[in-house]
Amino acid sequence: MEGILQVAIDGITYVSHEDPVWRGGNHHMAMVDLAPFELPEMLEQLWLREVGEGRGYEICCIPFYAYGVALGDVIENGESGSVGRVIEKSGRRVLRILFSEPHPVVDSRPALRRALDSTGLLNEWNGERHVAIDVPDESVMQPIYDSVRNEIESATAFWEWSDSKHYTSG
Repeated sequence: MEGILQVAIDGITYVSHEDPVWRGGNHHMAMVDLAPFELPEMLEQLWLREVGEGRGYEICCIPFYAYGVALGDVIENGESGSVGRVIEKSGRRVLRILFSEPHPVVDSRPALRRALDSTGLLNEWNGERHVAIDVPDESVMQPIYDSVRNEIESATAFWEWSDSKHYTSG
């Protein structure tokens, strides 16, 4: 499954969004050091677009590992191509779900994909086991919760909100 590309170079793992959900014209990219989020030796590359003269950059992909940022948040581009501070929150959230191996007898990923399609929620996958879901409005989340409830309860899938920790640029 396409979506996220992870490449290790000289002991550093680079995470790149191959097909960001708001892909468009003139984009910029910036790196997030994931060490402050207990992921040492990892960097996530975010797709950005300029908001306006000196007003910052809007995140155009669903952050997969970085905490405290979401699709549409406006950030400051930091030094050496890194993400600086968050200037303005979009009001969106990111729900991340990780499916364990081996898969249970009743695999909920097909039901989750159907729920994502029916709700129209934007999402990016990292292989077949890890999905990041853009949540602009929590009122549409019930089909998502229902689709993975059994796996969450049986501990064959795990979920977290990306805003469970604040963003820090390290």
